[in-house]
Amino acid sequence: MAENSTCSSASSCSRESCEGCPSKAGGAPQSFLEQLNEYSTVGRVIGVVSGKGGVGKSFVTASLAVELVRKGYKVGILDADITGPSIPKMFGLHGTTGGNEMGILPIETANGIKVISLNLLVDDEEAPVVWRGPIIAGTVKQFWSDVFWGELDYLLVDMPPGTGDVPLTVFQSLPVDGIVIVTSPQELVQMIVKKAINMAGMMNIPVLGMVENYSFLRCPDCGKEIPLFGESHIQQVSEEIGIPVLGRLPLDPEYAKLADAGRFHELENPCLGQAVDRILSI
Repeated sequence: MAENSTCSSASSCSRESCEGCPSKAGGAPQSFLEQLNEYSTVGRVIGVVSGKGGVGKSFVTASLAVELVRKGYKVGILDADITGPSIPKMFGLHGTTGGNEMGILPIETANGIKVISLNLLVDDEEAPVVWRGPIIAGTVKQFWSDVFWGELDYLLVDMPPGTGDVPLTVFQSLPVDGIVIVTSPQELVQMIVKKAINMAGMMNIPVLGMVENYSFLRCPDCGKEIPLFGESHIQQVSEEIGIPVLGRLPLDPEYAKLADAGRFHELENPCLGQAVDRILSI
């Protein structure tokens, strides 16, 4: 009898404060969504992800932001790549931001994009960030809850590569309306991209489409497209998994020149027209 009594007691746990416990949410799984800064309103949240590093994810994030602003929308960029932030330099943003009673203040680019990044909160932007996963994840949450974004139509989240702590934190903590996956022509990368797509599926996050970067170099003399990184496989992957291709971006020295000079707001990238239209269709 004592044994049965013990088993009965264990099956009717009364610790309703346990995070994620169905008992706490009336039988439903607990939501991990963080509360947006109370003085801010954000229309749509779009994540920009990649299965691996070095495919130009920040370039695509910044390009989409510029194109959306050019169409008259209010846009912000949440730089969730805590250990490798590059968005501020691309737009020529340096120094540390401040704050007021409404929260941490993002810094605006020359064309009005609101940006928050760890590089804008530290004294030395070249100092390495040697933090463990939970601290990095907590910082990303604060970028959503403690930053005074004001009124935005779109917030683009530039995520670090892979399927680790930060992408998981963003998918669970922010109301992500969809993601754009960035890839490159190498066949190995296509395999890794599927991991990101599968993760999004597990988290019930819509995949808006894929953008292939470094697709080709256009010869300045004859205009021929030269596939420096091999033949593209993105159309094959698109047909296989049913995810549309939203753009193929060339290698262009002018892109790098604008980013290095901190003048990325001047970029015009018509190759991302489909991606912008897809975001606007949500």
